[in-house]
Amino acid sequence: MKRRTLLWACTLFLASGASAQSIYDAMNIAQKDLNGTARFVSMGGAMGALGGDISTIGTNPAGVGIYRSNDVMTSFSYSLTSTESDYAGIKFENNKSRWNFDNIGAVIATKIGNVTPLRFVNFGFNYHKTKSFYKNMTMAGVMGSVQMADGNWVPISQVRYMAQQATDTGFSTDDFSSNDIYYNGDAGWLGAIGYQGWLTDGDEFGFYPYVPSEADSYFHSQERGGINQYDFNVSFNINDRVYLGFTVGLYDVDYNKYSLYDERYYLQGNGGEYQEGYSLETYKRIHGSGFNLKFGAIFRPFEYSPLRIGLAVHTPTFYSLTYTTGALLTPDYYLTDETGQEFMPGVVDTYDILGGRDIDRDFNLQTPWLVNASLGYTVGNVLALGAEYEYENYATMKFKYPSGGGDMVWESAQAKGNLKAVHTMRLGAEFRPMPAFAVRAGYNYSTAAYEAGALNYLPANALDTDTDFSNAQSMNVVTLGIGYKWSSFYLDLAYKYQTYHSDFYPFFNELSDDASLDYMITSANQNVTLVTPEATKVKNTRSQVLLTLGFRF
Repeated sequence: MKRRTLLWACTLFLASGASAQSIYDAMNIAQKDLNGTARFVSMGGAMGALGGDISTIGTNPAGVGIYRSNDVMTSFSYSLTSTESDYAGIKFENNKSRWNFDNIGAVIATKIGNVTPLRFVNFGFNYHKTKSFYKNMTMAGVMGSVQMADGNWVPISQVRYMAQQATDTGFSTDDFSSNDIYYNGDAGWLGAIGYQGWLTDGDEFGFYPYVPSEADSYFHSQERGGINQYDFNVSFNINDRVYLGFTVGLYDVDYNKYSLYDERYYLQGNGGEYQEGYSLETYKRIHGSGFNLKFGAIFRPFEYSPLRIGLAVHTPTFYSLTYTTGALLTPDYYLTDETGQEFMPGVVDTYDILGGRDIDRDFNLQTPWLVNASLGYTVGNVLALGAEYEYENYATMKFKYPSGGGDMVWESAQAKGNLKAVHTMRLGAEFRPMPAFAVRAGYNYSTAAYEAGALNYLPANALDTDTDFSNAQSMNVVTLGIGYKWSSFYLDLAYKYQTYHSDFYPFFNELSDDASLDYMITSANQNVTLVTPEATKVKNTRSQVLLTLGFRF
């Protein structure tokens, strides 16, 4: 049965019910980098109980309460991000370098008295780059085939994903023939593009793909942008044994992604072997703002002991975001019309279809609560040791419609089913062989956030057309640094090396166990086989050199 499509007179806001962002987009935003001052980074960020550095304003706000003098500082860095991919022996390496302005902050230390319980009330402000998205990635290779229950071999292809989504909508071929489909909040763009690009066809049973042979694929993506964090703090020193702090954090998000996916099919004809296929380009931007609250405390349990214990709790970050997207499908094959004449299907460009604009969709994202526990120990002014543990359960992330529109049930369920808690351990040390000079080192380890077999599953009404996803594994970070102080001026230098591996997939397929029909089926049917191509093994590294200049007075 056909469904009535929307009229062109409707505005783009009628697509507000459509699904846009994925859990992979959300994880990009929710997870943060180790960044800040050079001293903080070189000690692996393990300063929650030690305090005395402006960057603790964003981990344990009580760390600002350790200050006994005013402080202003700024930081710059140079970073090199590298991805090395390996798909079935086909390897690529991409490097992206960038200069950054990483941090500027100030602490005003206000002394209350020496005999009153409240010794200091301190105020702090800090800006820092909390996340950098700059990365390029490339992979290529034959996607292969899968043997179904009836013995048939079925090529793995993104086109099958297009047919699957179109079938799930319940719309007819007539509906997908009209450009009105892009204004309908119940229709996914991937299915629409596939049908209008002549890659799929359909009948009363659903949509089926045109995949003449195994797909030889090429994928390339470019990610840009970052997250800026602005922290405002007030903290208290009570009897030089208890330190309390409170931070309001504001966030500015700008994430941009361009991806190109290309499939080629090798066929035999009268003139020998030839190729045909298509390319799909996707443009995506997520931008907006968010805020959270951070509460922290540091205790010296024994009056004459240098041992410190730190505790901090961060509320979820509440983001108000806008998702902007557009897609361009370019066919590269010939068809024969009713008169026997060959023709090449035209380009499908959502930007032109929507009247010279991309589509915007607002949504709200709520990240998990974060709990931080830390220890600090000092030996005079010679040695400082820090250790931290953080817990953050990404399965509890929530997606919501804007302006009180309620929960986005699909996206929140995907987070619950594909994500899990992350445990992070940080260690750091600072050694001062002389009062003016310091040597520092640190280490971080974070467990993986993705469940085994996590998938980027686009619902029937998704605006997404980038089907790729990458399941990151555990992360290791090693840091080194030095520092020097001249009277009130100081200079700190740090080096950070971050590495993690990930399994990348350009898409996945949901195939019927009855492959003789060669139809996509609705996800409600349990007789399906979930298929991904062989994983592309990716090694991700980032090297960063940071310089901090500061003045204490």
